[in-house]
Amino acid sequence: MEAIVELAHVNVARGKNIVLHDVSFRVEAGEHLAILGPNGCGKSTLLKTATCELYPIVRPETWVRIMGRERWDLTQLKRKMGVVSAELPGRQTLSITGFDAILTGFFSSSMLWPNLTVTEEMRERAEEILKGIDGEKLRTKLVGEMSAGQQRKTMIGRAMAGTATEGNVRMLLLDEPSNALDLAAQRDLREMLRGLAQQGVAILLITHHIADILPEIDRIVMMREGRIVADGKKSELLTEEKLGGLFGGEIRMTERDGYFNAW
Repeated sequence: MEAIVELAHVNVARGKNIVLHDVSFRVEAGEHLAILGPNGCGKSTLLKTATCELYPIVRPETWVRIMGRERWDLTQLKRKMGVVSAELPGRQTLSITGFDAILTGFFSSSMLWPNLTVTEEMRERAEEILKGIDGEKLRTKLVGEMSAGQQRKTMIGRAMAGTATEGNVRMLLLDEPSNALDLAAQRDLREMLRGLAQQGVAILLITHHIADILPEIDRIVMMREGRIVADGKKSELLTEEKLGGLFGGEIRMTERDGYFNAW
């Protein structure tokens, strides 16, 4: 199968500290996986490395390939991969409507500046995305007046719009998507992501919440202290023993309707 992301022997420093240590992994086209680990283990750094926001320390054995290429114009790359960060929208985005926020994804801008030209094709694609994320109620609502869950849903739509000029999104990368969401908003978000996964959108999910792991996700990558400590099938890794070792404590777990919960 074609690989969307390949990392080999990657070490990444942030400031004076090395936060990723000899990380190697591969994500296939159409694959759904979760990168799981405690806070501070390097999950978000790994995501930023996979999207060229951060670069590894140069070593002969180190390389990063995205869709078979080691060099990318970042504008072109954003049209292939939809990235949703853990942070909620910035100040300028808060003052525009949900529909306009999705349109900004075509330009990777914080708002629709006067020099940007929105085409009819963009509007049609934005309409499709709005429907796909069940966001009709957000069309005319200001982002700043939305709940955290509605804002997250809008930012996912924005990320998908950024890929629209190259066809449908190849992969959606989400960093701690359920942060700051109440229980109802978490449920709605997960069901929306399930729909996208079932449509063929590859999902790469960064989380420390077991409940975020969708039933469609079959592969788990476990990280601890900047290293990948396990990579395999969900059925093999989501056990009380392995989760206890990963998070450093006694874990109890239940499963219902394909979702897992741990405490």
